[in-house]
Amino acid sequence: AAMFGVKAVIAMPTDAPAMKVGNVRKMGAEVVPFDRFRDDRMTVVRPYMERGMVLVPPFDDPAIIAGQGTIGLELIAQAKALGVSLDAVVIPCGGGGLSSGISIAVKDASPGTAVWAVEPEHFDDTCRSLARGARVSIEPGHTSICDALLTAEPGAITFEINRRNLAGGIAVSDRAAAQAMRDAMAHLKLVVEPGGCVGLAALSSGEIELSGKCVAVVLSGGNVDFGTYAEIMAAA
Repeated sequence: AAMFGVKAVIAMPTDAPAMKVGNVRKMGAEVVPFDRFRDDRMTVVRPYMERGMVLVPPFDDPAIIAGQGTIGLELIAQAKALGVSLDAVVIPCGGGGLSSGISIAVKDASPGTAVWAVEPEHFDDTCRSLARGARVSIEPGHTSICDALLTAEPGAITFEINRRNLAGGIAVSDRAAAQAMRDAMAHLKLVVEPGGCVGLAALSSGEIELSGKCVAVVLSGGNVDFGTYAEIMAAA
């Protein structure tokens, strides 16, 4: 928006990391907070749409899916440069924009590659929807440290893509996500936010065959507050 000289208003959950909120404000956007468990996000943003502003959805939009899908293009290019074939790709999943976009690129270039979506425990709406064959919502009343992935229901567009392309879905606990964050720091020297680490956590679930396989894991985002990160690291 700043690049085009356009006003940007971002609706962000009140439990979003302060670092993420601060960075959005630093880039010049107005932040409108809402309670993800009590407020309807569309109700929050509708007044701005009525003033003529254009809605940019977080995941359920063809352009968003295509943009996030460029990660899949990079994965395929990197695998080719290394001379390897990808047996599986493991991706964090909230509303499904990232997983659906990447799956399109990966399955187009390598139809035999299994693509897995990983969600936080109790927020596994995509897992449940894949099992049901139709979109279903999670049961309310749960929380998770994976703030970036806490959606109640898959997107209409994203679910149809994921239903065609995914090998399945995996749900991981907050404890597993925290351990994956510690592994990322200790072994990869990377700072990754809780939701961005669920794919790495899924490797310990036993649901993906790893022996002798070439598996790509997407680590998406480092938006974690210092205090939260320090607590998770100290727990080791």
